[in-house]
Amino acid sequence: MLRIAQVLKSNGTQGELLISFFDVAPEDIDLQEPVFIEFDGLPVPFYFESFVQRGSNRALVHLTGVRSLKDADELSGQNIYADYFEEESGEDLTGWKVEAEDGSLVGTVTDYEDIPGNTCLWVQRPDGSEVLLPFHEDLVVGLDESSTTLTLRIPDGLL
Repeated sequence: MLRIAQVLKSNGTQGELLISFFDVAPEDIDLQEPVFIEFDGLPVPFYFESFVQRGSNRALVHLTGVRSLKDADELSGQNIYADYFEEESGEDLTGWKVEAEDGSLVGTVTDYEDIPGNTCLWVQRPDGSEVLLPFHEDLVVGLDESSTTLTLRIPDGLL
């Protein structure tokens, strides 16, 4: 899962939230899919009950189960996560260039394995060999849609 937004503050007394998006446009959000907020280190799913875009990277939203000012205030400052592949409505990173954190070319994404809790990318190296790399938010340094480049922090020994 990738961090897509942050709850900025509560809005009103009925549990409405003002959220700000990172690296994703509000109009690209699939409102039928869950988003996740961590509680005690575990991702808890929420669904959008209402969604009103405010500017280019903010929205006023109601999430399932958030019904009061108190509920909304508890979420203030929390990050919102989404499953990247569901978020992109089935589009994946096939064909994207993968770079290591130091800028060196690792290869090109040829496919992905959607292993529950551990999505991995198949990357074809410049020498023709393939390697399976974990695709986890802690390892993603950057995701540049304009150049279709994914920059990863690759743990020692995987290459």
